[in-house]
Amino acid sequence: MAIIHIEKQTFWKMSSAMFLGGFAIFLLLYTTQPLFPIFSEQFGVSPALASLSLSVSTGALAIVMLATAGMSEQFGKKQMMTLSLMLSSFFTICSAFSPSFGILIFLRVLLGISIAGLPAIAMAYIAEEFPPRMLGLAMGLYLAGNTIGGMTGRILTGVIADFFDWNVALLFVGGLSFLCGIVFWKLLPKQKYHQSRIRMNIREMFHPLIDHLQNARLLCLYGLAFLLMGGFVTLYNYISYELLGEPYRLSHSAVSWIFLLYVMGTISSAVMGRLADRIGRMPVLIIGLCLMLVGVLLTLFPQLWIKIAAIALFTYGFFSCHTVASSSVGVNANGHKAHASSLYLLFYYTGSSVFGTLGGIFWSQFGWFGIACYISALIAGGFLLALCLQLLRMKAKKRSET
Repeated sequence: MAIIHIEKQTFWKMSSAMFLGGFAIFLLLYTTQPLFPIFSEQFGVSPALASLSLSVSTGALAIVMLATAGMSEQFGKKQMMTLSLMLSSFFTICSAFSPSFGILIFLRVLLGISIAGLPAIAMAYIAEEFPPRMLGLAMGLYLAGNTIGGMTGRILTGVIADFFDWNVALLFVGGLSFLCGIVFWKLLPKQKYHQSRIRMNIREMFHPLIDHLQNARLLCLYGLAFLLMGGFVTLYNYISYELLGEPYRLSHSAVSWIFLLYVMGTISSAVMGRLADRIGRMPVLIIGLCLMLVGVLLTLFPQLWIKIAAIALFTYGFFSCHTVASSSVGVNANGHKAHASSLYLLFYYTGSSVFGTLGGIFWSQFGWFGIACYISALIAGGFLLALCLQLLRMKAKKRSET
């Protein structure tokens, strides 16, 4: 394995580009989340159906990423990531002119397909191009871009939709992301460790996935992504309905500012990423799970300030877990890191699609109490997977000592 050395200036240039790419992608992906109540009102769809404007994108993203990981080995990671940014911006601009909910959903599927060219590849790019001692910080900064992008997109669309309409909101976000894509292309240097192949072998593209699925520690990390992302998206999917209704009756603009709490994820990704480098990933993972559980239970209190503080705590805990789990994938993968990362994100976004939509049923039947219990059950599953992961590590350590 090659020893990676990069200068400090190069590190920050690469990190800035990856931050910006993560920002733009999540700006686009979650931009419809604060618009669910507006879609329910304008198109006459239920909360669960309105959530499909997000779920179909994350679902398509999860599936297509399996192919893009292999394609990046052929065409180069920078090229694939840049194309992803440009196409996803284009489909967002097109979705601003959707005359019906069905067409909006179709364009959001295309958006999910085009977005797939960046997230898994970005994680693999970081794992391959940054020195191990800088990996936690680099991954934390990239994930910080994710959180700021997701936060900015949600706030922008909520506020713009309240003052104008949702069409203008999507048009603005699409244009902003297109500009980000241009800067990303200019900033990011060509990868040093890419070796292009003469032709693409389909078997070679997918065979590594089977190897990774036989890795028990990777399976635990994938399970964590599946459950925890499902709980995280569920909370943010339906908090808008909770705060728009009695007794709060907040405006769409006011509710959209709840997504400002994503800044807690930005802080968490950077701080907990560095902490994991110092004290180990497992302690940080357990801390994150505890914060998530306490946070979701505190949302059951009716006082608005407690709900907001609880969501902030929950968000901080989730991104602590995500930073640890995502950076652990490359460490535990035996080669083909892009494929390992794509599988992680397959489970990550599938959890978002499946559990995020199912949460609508709990909301319709049991209100916020049902949502809190539902998310708590997913976090409990996360604790079990963390325990399994620790046991596997202890077993591997004992085997290496004998």
